[in-house]
Amino acid sequence: MTGGGLSSKRLVRLRDLLNRHVDTGFVPGVVTVLARHGHVHVEAVGRLAFEGAGSGTPMAADTICRLGSMTKPVVSACVMTLVEDGTLRLDDPVDDLLPELADMTVLADPHGPLDATVAAQRPITLRDLLVGTLGTGMVPAEPGTVPIADALDALDYASPDEWIRQLGALPLVHQPGERWMYDVAANVTGVLVARATGMSFNDAIRERVCDPLGMRDTAFSVAAGNTDRLATAYAQDDAPTGEPVVEDGPDGRFSRPRAFESGGGGLVSTADDFLAFASALLAGGVHHGERVLSRPAVTLMTSDHLTPEQKAVSGFWPGYFDAIGWGFGMSVRTRRTHLGPSVGSYGWPGFYGTAWYNDPAEDMTAIVMMQRAHAGDQRLPMWHDIWTAVYQSIDD
Repeated sequence: MTGGGLSSKRLVRLRDLLNRHVDTGFVPGVVTVLARHGHVHVEAVGRLAFEGAGSGTPMAADTICRLGSMTKPVVSACVMTLVEDGTLRLDDPVDDLLPELADMTVLADPHGPLDATVAAQRPITLRDLLVGTLGTGMVPAEPGTVPIADALDALDYASPDEWIRQLGALPLVHQPGERWMYDVAANVTGVLVARATGMSFNDAIRERVCDPLGMRDTAFSVAAGNTDRLATAYAQDDAPTGEPVVEDGPDGRFSRPRAFESGGGGLVSTADDFLAFASALLAGGVHHGERVLSRPAVTLMTSDHLTPEQKAVSGFWPGYFDAIGWGFGMSVRTRRTHLGPSVGSYGWPGFYGTAWYNDPAEDMTAIVMMQRAHAGDQRLPMWHDIWTAVYQSIDD
């Protein structure tokens, strides 16, 4: 048995599984980190890219990856520091800092015309932003079939102020508090944090989360001189010739400062950095003996805040919330359904195949880093196999 109550024999299964995904050409490389009882185990296989300079650089715990939606929990932690110091309050309306979202209207029919609306029954609160119940968000639909979906897709991300102005000019899809909707809330939260702190969203996260946790490589763009550690991101589908398609390379959009710092999915980070974040949450807000968040703040972040009524009408597919709930920017496991995270586990995946979960019952953090679009889809057999291999490795 290796440290942390993990079986060295069974960890070979995890490494073999990761190697298979590299050998089949699904991704050029992948890193997993398992931390348990104070011991850290890293499995890194493959390279940063299929082609170019990255094809000669091994994946490692300090490889920089685009987090995608794994950004959301970090944003929530930043917000909770503002709640703790009294700058923000969870149940206050956001109207003062986001007047663009005051006195909103709501679609009479979520699939109907944009000019058929009713008044919002109450203001949007900070809690709504953190839980995703502000009344608007991702609306999956074929282009041209649902007016509000087309309007949300057309929002201009040239600047935070222009984006929030355009969002506020649209009606909400549902009444605030009625149901959970994905993604938009985290971007709204980013605008709110910037205005509340009087600094850029990136600087606020750096000052309040990253610097206290020593997360040197976590930001909305890669620092100059570090792009040689940035893994290449690939599109979901290969070219007709069977070759992987580069979606974003080391010299792409994350290699320079972003005009819109997206709370929904804009951070880059490393397995090392994210382990510091995850470990602090698992320790109740403490990192290397220093308190970064209060224990009550961590409990709020990692508790299920959705009601049965909200779950019944929410989610990406029917039954989505049968075994999970939603905390502040992350899912919370409410029922164990397979050889994977225990009840009370929390975390979230990202667009390019990053994923993270803390399992308090097992005193364990699991982190996966890869860079292929939609590789983090929870329905893929790959993810079932990875979490099965992780939990099979527990040996105490």
